Amino acid sequence: MKLKHILAAALLAVGLSASAQTIIKFSHVVAADTPKGKAAVYFAEKAAELTKGKVKVEVYANSALYKDKEEMEALQIGSVQMLAPSLAKFGPLGVKEFEAFDFPFIFDDTADLHKITQGPVGAAMLSKLEPKGIKGLAYWDNGFKSFSANTPLKAVADYKGKKFRIQSSKVLEEEIRSVGGIAQVMAFSEVYQALQTGVVDGTENPISNFYTQKMHEVQKHLTITNHGYLGYAVIVNKKFWDGLPADVRGQLEDAMKKATIYANQIAQDENDRSLDGVKKSGKTTVYVPTKEERMALKKAMAPVHTKMAGRVGQETLQQFYSATGFDPAKL
Repeated sequence: MKLKHILAAALLAVGLSASAQTIIKFSHVVAADTPKGKAAVYFAEKAAELTKGKVKVEVYANSALYKDKEEMEALQIGSVQMLAPSLAKFGPLGVKEFEAFDFPFIFDDTADLHKITQGPVGAAMLSKLEPKGIKGLAYWDNGFKSFSANTPLKAVADYKGKKFRIQSSKVLEEEIRSVGGIAQVMAFSEVYQALQTGVVDGTENPISNFYTQKMHEVQKHLTITNHGYLGYAVIVNKKFWDGLPADVRGQLEDAMKKATIYANQIAQDENDRSLDGVKKSGKTTVYVPTKEERMALKKAMAPVHTKMAGRVGQETLQQFYSATGFDPAKL
């Protein structure tokens, strides 16, 4: 364990600092001008306002403190107090139910999504993080993912043999296999270079991530598939959170509620603006599938639901289906 980790854990164990001001380090891996990046700054502002300066939230964007492979450990031992990782990050921790969010085409739109993230199913899932020393505070939207590559992606056959970067998720691995592609797990911070050098052929991202990470500079084609969802859970070190004075904790909860409303409001706007930016760049051809092409992709990916049901638990998957009305058997 790194010395700085040991020192951070020791500070956490004895209480934060003798200073009257509590510092919260909020680390994340995406650019500051993405929906998550902007919402993190908004939360910091609201936290300072509502606690009257008792709490200072320091936001570190673009993996400034930790790569995305390292940040979860840093949170658990107290080197940072707050993260907003993608939901796929909880599978490797042993909380595999979160990988239900990775199932393809499970949400038609944000209204479907919010039936989970703003309802009892989502709340129950966050509670499963507590035995890992993590307190879940909220879900933040980013958007629905689209595929990119250096060759057109129209028919299902166009995906065959291509290497696609994915987050670490067994469900996403199966998703790529279902269309004949090759899944490559890779840290988000490494994707641009991997696309530039041909280590991978393509990727799947919400448009805001695709644009702010300048992937349009190294990907010639983007197909608006909206096949999967990428969102985040805002989480804190549970020992740190429980050790805060009750009034301060309540003020921070209020700040988080306001930041969550803000995050979810701007997510679609940011993706729309980013799509416009991609088009105006002239570097990437944007393609919208026909109804028939999108249905063919849905049918090709439908077996993922059967093959991976045991991964997240049939009960969890059925709760998603019941809430959203999705039925892969009808595709």
